Amino acid sequence: MAHAVLRSCSLSPLPRNSSSADLPTAPPASASPIFGSQFKLVGIEHTHGRFLNYFKDNFECFQNLAKGQAPKFMVIACADSRVCPSHILGFQPGEAFVVRNVANLVPPYENGPSETNAALEFAVNALEVEYILVVGHSFCGGIRALMSMQDKENSSSFIQSWVVVGKNARLSTKAAASNLDFEQQCRHCEKESINRSLLNLLTYPWIEEKVGRGLLSIHGGYYDFVDCTFEKWTLDYEETTMRKETGIYSLKDRETWS
Repeated sequence: MAHAVLRSCSLSPLPRNSSSADLPTAPPASASPIFGSQFKLVGIEHTHGRFLNYFKDNFECFQNLAKGQAPKFMVIACADSRVCPSHILGFQPGEAFVVRNVANLVPPYENGPSETNAALEFAVNALEVEYILVVGHSFCGGIRALMSMQDKENSSSFIQSWVVVGKNARLSTKAAASNLDFEQQCRHCEKESINRSLLNLLTYPWIEEKVGRGLLSIHGGYYDFVDCTFEKWTLDYEETTMRKETGIYSLKDRETWS
């Protein structure tokens, strides 16, 4: 999908394995007291040096980005440190409006305000993005927490209070994959929760209106970082709307990148 973007500028990639010879000379590693201990900033200084090189190489493009943003994509991805949507999909700065939360969940409209649906409102109504992509991934700790929840469990955990948004995915997984072991159920729910989030997107009036008019399309994506594959699919709005009362969704255009 990212390859379909008409780039307004060309950016050099951020170097991943720069040697120290490629970096600006850094001052001797300093130490700062944090909670009574000494934390050396060598790693931060190294990252800072890489960013300076990247910024210098792409200065003109960053100047253009300072004037405003007009991304075509909105991406809702997991906060997991192993899953960087821009790295996976090849987005450059300015191409994707990205929101990350635990387990890449989209709460339904009736749940009320949250950071995720505030971002949805801005991206769809103000930025007028053309694509929304919900990206899940393998071995998701948030989905594992969801699948580990007990029925009627009361908890003060912020994590459980959030992942309960995916309760419909959990219920459908339990029904469809009851013969599988817990780990396999988690793998199943990782994809099922993406599709339930796609359905939740349609509960937002301004999203369903634009999808119905063909101005916006919504997609699911699944990144397996074990075998380095990315699976992408599209919610079939017309078929799904026809089956709305049954709660059954329809997908199309499924493909896998590796």
